[in-house]
Amino acid sequence: MAFFTVAIQSTRSLWRFGQTVLGVIFRHPIPGTSIIPILPDGRIVLIRRRDNGLWGLPGGMVDWGEDIPTSVQRELMEETGLELVNIRRLVGVYSSPDRDPRIHSICVVVEAEVKGTMEVHDTLEVMEIQAFSADALPPGKMSHDHSRQLQDYLQGLTRLA
Repeated sequence: MAFFTVAIQSTRSLWRFGQTVLGVIFRHPIPGTSIIPILPDGRIVLIRRRDNGLWGLPGGMVDWGEDIPTSVQRELMEETGLELVNIRRLVGVYSSPDRDPRIHSICVVVEAEVKGTMEVHDTLEVMEIQAFSADALPPGKMSHDHSRQLQDYLQGLTRLA
């Protein structure tokens, strides 16, 4: 069973690497999602990323043939083990070429009602998962532009940036 889990994770990593290479070759932004997962008690779920050690929102690239809601559901489960109950609202679309240090990506950010037990499924990307109240988010820099995304969410904004 462990062999198949590693094989699946390796295949996903290889696919994501391939997507990044194709984006660089064809010089087009890559679509992705960030999710602001809200537990039934109102806390916000964040992940600590393995690549930079910073807290951030779960999310990732939209796979070929996948729509945004399906990508949200898949990334949420892969990175947090949580189940999507409902996408509550669009928080924004973030497209600044420097928002992701790896590639030029366009990120669709949504607020999502979630349920279940927090559990790291993708150990190659995620070191830790934790839920925070809105007034006790981790201090300091967050990964990518996730600080801005969270601030827009907390201020009730819908941003096109």
